[in-house]
Amino acid sequence: MTQLIARGHFEITMTPTDGVLDGTARFDFVKTWIGDLTAEGSGSMFSAGDPGTGAAGYVAIETLSGNLAGRQGGFVLLQQGLMGATGVSLEYCVAPGSGTGELAGISGTLDLDVGAGHAWALTYQLPD
Repeated sequence: MTQLIARGHFEITMTPTDGVLDGTARFDFVKTWIGDLTAEGSGSMFSAGDPGTGAAGYVAIETLSGNLAGRQGGFVLLQQGLMGATGVSLEYCVAPGSGTGELAGISGTLDLDVGAGHAWALTYQLPD
């Protein structure tokens, strides 16, 4: 498999919903992906901690459907974000086995730059 890189940005709308446990918050969201990936995404995010003091974390799952480099299909992104004394870390990965349509078999990771208007770079592989 050849490693490829897609770039772009996304627009996001988040809607708070009821948390699942005391001390947690839940948000549902929709995204519009623009760039080498043109897609619509939707998902849920769960967070805990106190972002105001610089200590918090979140996990999210998002389903995307659209066009990546001329291939129609979809996949799922798994996300984790941590904020603590050592800084902020964000991890995004394509859920194994989640690719559909012409994106079946996709794998990869996504780097996000929130300081640049939700700019992203998706490093991915697809079966030949």
